[in-house]
Amino acid sequence: MDQFSVYLTYAPVASAIFAITLIFSLLAFYSDELYSRFILQPYSVSRGEYVYTLLTSGLIHRDWPHLIFNMMSYYFFAFQLETVIGHWQFGLLYTVSLILSDMPTVLKHKEDYWYRSLGASGAISAVVFSSILFFPFAQMGLIFLPIHVPAIVFGALYLVYCVYASRQAIGSINHDAHFYGAICGIIVTIALYPRVVPAFFHHLSTLS
Repeated sequence: MDQFSVYLTYAPVASAIFAITLIFSLLAFYSDELYSRFILQPYSVSRGEYVYTLLTSGLIHRDWPHLIFNMMSYYFFAFQLETVIGHWQFGLLYTVSLILSDMPTVLKHKEDYWYRSLGASGAISAVVFSSILFFPFAQMGLIFLPIHVPAIVFGALYLVYCVYASRQAIGSINHDAHFYGAICGIIVTIALYPRVVPAFFHHLSTLS
């Protein structure tokens, strides 16, 4: 059985999300109409218009680097996570986190007519931090740096950076979605699997 068949068998929901996101992102690269229909505009959403973009904005990306980075991050965590938490549970985690991670952005930029946001980063952050709860000492790092640290350390540094980057408005990245996606991933995972909390602290206790 090849790797693709393994993913379809054991992580069908993660596989479907992966394929759908790739397809719509590629279509949006060559269709300004699709791009404009799917992108999140907080000004409109806060007024009850185009609410569906809370979902569709997670299916498109700004450019190739944005898409590749997000899909690689998704690839490294999503398929394994689905085998741990279950199929519908993974779908719920991803969808709820995708929506809720953008809500603070909608509130923050509700009077900014020109602000736009897109990408699956909020939901992917939720997947990553859900994985950290189950595997706190897995080695993690940035793709372009050959330095790895325990997942729990990486997660803490990531959250601190998201807060800092948001306050400093670094780049055109929606750092708020990253931060709130991570928090949402933790909350939803604990709601679905309360036993992950004692298991997490048990892992930490093995250090002493």
